[in-house]
Amino acid sequence: MIRKTIFTVMVLLTCFTSFSFGQATPATNSADILLRLKKLKTLGNVLYFAAHPDDENTRLIAYLSKENLYRTGYLSLTRGDGGQNLIGNEQAELLGAIRTQELLAARRIDGGEQFFTRANDFGFCKNPEEAFRIWNKEQVLADAVWVIRNFKPDVIICRFPADSRAGHGHHTASAMIAAEAFEAAANPKMFPGQLKYVGTWQAKRLLWNTFNFGGNNTIKPDQFKLNVGAYNYLLGKGYGEIAAESRSQHKSQGFGVAATRGASYEYFATIKGDQPKESLMDGIVTDMSQSRDGSSIGKQVQSIIDNYNAQDPAASIPALIAVKKALQQLDNRVAWKTQKLKAMDEIIMACAGVWMEAYSNQPMYSPGQTLDGKIDIINRGNASVTLKSIGWDSKDSSLNMLLPTNEYISFNKNYSIPNNAQFTNPYWLNAEHPVGMYVVNRQELIGKPWNDPALTAHYHLEIAGESFDIVRPVSYKYTDPVKGEVYEPLIFAPPVVANIADPVYIFTGKAPQKIPVKLKATAAAVKGTVTLHVPKGYSIQQATQSFNIGLKNGEQDVYFDVISTGVGSNNTGEFTLTINVDHQEFDRSLTIINYDHIPKITLFPLAQGKLVTVNLKHDGNKIGYIPGAGDKVAESLRQVGYQVDILSDADIMSGNLQQYDAIITGVRAYNTQGRMPIWQPKLMDFVKGGGTLLVQYNVNSRLKMNELGPYPFQITRDRVTDEKAPVTLQDATNLAFNYPNKITPSDFDGWIQERGLYFTGNADPKYAKLFTMSDPDENDLDGATIVTNYGKGKYVYTSLSFFRQLPAGVPGAYRLFVNLISKLPGKNIANGQ
Repeated sequence: MIRKTIFTVMVLLTCFTSFSFGQATPATNSADILLRLKKLKTLGNVLYFAAHPDDENTRLIAYLSKENLYRTGYLSLTRGDGGQNLIGNEQAELLGAIRTQELLAARRIDGGEQFFTRANDFGFCKNPEEAFRIWNKEQVLADAVWVIRNFKPDVIICRFPADSRAGHGHHTASAMIAAEAFEAAANPKMFPGQLKYVGTWQAKRLLWNTFNFGGNNTIKPDQFKLNVGAYNYLLGKGYGEIAAESRSQHKSQGFGVAATRGASYEYFATIKGDQPKESLMDGIVTDMSQSRDGSSIGKQVQSIIDNYNAQDPAASIPALIAVKKALQQLDNRVAWKTQKLKAMDEIIMACAGVWMEAYSNQPMYSPGQTLDGKIDIINRGNASVTLKSIGWDSKDSSLNMLLPTNEYISFNKNYSIPNNAQFTNPYWLNAEHPVGMYVVNRQELIGKPWNDPALTAHYHLEIAGESFDIVRPVSYKYTDPVKGEVYEPLIFAPPVVANIADPVYIFTGKAPQKIPVKLKATAAAVKGTVTLHVPKGYSIQQATQSFNIGLKNGEQDVYFDVISTGVGSNNTGEFTLTINVDHQEFDRSLTIINYDHIPKITLFPLAQGKLVTVNLKHDGNKIGYIPGAGDKVAESLRQVGYQVDILSDADIMSGNLQQYDAIITGVRAYNTQGRMPIWQPKLMDFVKGGGTLLVQYNVNSRLKMNELGPYPFQITRDRVTDEKAPVTLQDATNLAFNYPNKITPSDFDGWIQERGLYFTGNADPKYAKLFTMSDPDENDLDGATIVTNYGKGKYVYTSLSFFRQLPAGVPGAYRLFVNLISKLPGKNIANGQ
């Protein structure tokens, strides 16, 4: 079971690599050291290229990284922000942060590295033209070129073709971008500003990793193929097993998969460059021994491998130090020099058995505070290791200490956090952004999966006369009575943050609403004022209030009374909060996302929200809600005055369901709730007895049952992705459009991301189809919402994306949703007059 709790310093990022939060010295064993040695003498980089988290072929990445021992990366154009969440209710940017960390968790298993562009996943789209209308294609291409020029792939592999067989506009767009970037990365006239940091780069070939899934077979017998089903004795696993572990990290998408074992083939079509015949790397030197620059070094490494003693890895240290010195003598223009030197230092530390970590005594500090922490080290091997100095960042303390064997040494060290230290926040979320693209203004940040750590510890060591500078992230470490030792990222925070109880406040009458704000101090003795700024159409009593919080991590609640001055019409506007402390202004809130399978994520979004006035009437008051994959519809309905009870198994099986005016199933409930087949007769009896049942969208695979309604219908893959697509009311006189609110096409104004998804099809004639709509240049679809009477009650199935619209405060979505769950006046005829 996934456990979750809900509650953002950036430094100059100089290494183009992934970072694992909470990581001390990476755990190694003798087999792992041997694999690292083999990888050290192997050359060749492969970059896998697609659009989203989960698009990557984890089996192929694991095979290339751990069997062929190539440096392997995955470039995902987006962070998956526009998808659905099967483990919680986070959406949009918060979901993108979760999926970023899930990708990093996957890469830690399959051995790949992770990269991104600034493209924002705005949801499903049907063709690349739509993708490039919303994305800034030039920026996405520039980012892909930047990643290629840094990573220097010899081979680039696309997951998808550049045509409709890709099945998603983003997929097709990723293949198109890959083909353009393949050429552009080698052209000095393309994005010349990047050349201040990197040189041009020409990959040898661009391939398409063809596939046979989803009823689409793109494999041909004459294509180049690889058997990636090998078994690795050093790992004790085959690549189908490693791939399953890696892919199963995509938990927010419900992508846990079973391991596969035995022979398995991947096929490739050549898009650019010459076609491979014997190996993906045909024509590319992949053995350092055969390289002009590394011939003698490769032979030295091979000798170390041949003489490696798994019982005594430290015996290899003198020869490894000789290799390090030889690497240092290489010309800096050798593409792989820096990477191999970095790998060499970690191999030597592993052979020596030196373990290091640094941690703070508290998880969160604000600028100007003093951090109390420890810097620890132990020499667990038999090599002679001298600790010359330690310190935070560049502030070192000289020691010149010979480390005794297997004796744990811990140094208490304080660190004064600079007053100008930036707050920890995912770098791509620091600035507000338009739909389609994140705003990142520093070239060095482009492509990075996450921030570098807020603070690092530096160890200056000497082994056999050779100097080593080792860097470790500073984490917060504590012991949990259930989980044991837990590491979390160290966070730098504003001295005070303002958390707003709800992101959206809905006004349906003239009565004032209290907006509660919880102020939390990250420092002691924080006092000042907090001001709420409201948009036109709203007034506020006492907009500025004082606060005084004595204790660090202390809290104080303040309340603002807000009145809508435009009751009777629809109106939407943003409100903001500013906090003044010692003549400094802060405007951030705090969000913490905590799941067991990824590191804790801390963000500092702007302290802001929406005020929405809705011309809304509603009939009925008491709602039962059956949770699905995770949404905020229940909270949204409470905003407009409904009592919403979350229904348990006992409530459904033995409770009094007739006490509810309506029962609603959460998104994908019939995909995720294993008890739905048992509950369904009870729900149908509820409708027969006069209740209203509204079922929100489900996907057409992995349904727990096939008969979702009282009469047959199917769930298709049809959808309308254009949130501005015209909507036609099939019968404007239908009571569903007239009670208790008069619905018109204008109620679809202001919708976000999409109209709906997984529409119904082949519905029994007893259902009324309420709408027709379509994406540009496509046929009208009539399966967005169907409704029928059943017994004395009403059944509604809707594929409209209310789960996005209601939390976003779309007025017309509230009006329509309330109509769908309301009982009809005088008679219960779902499609009557």
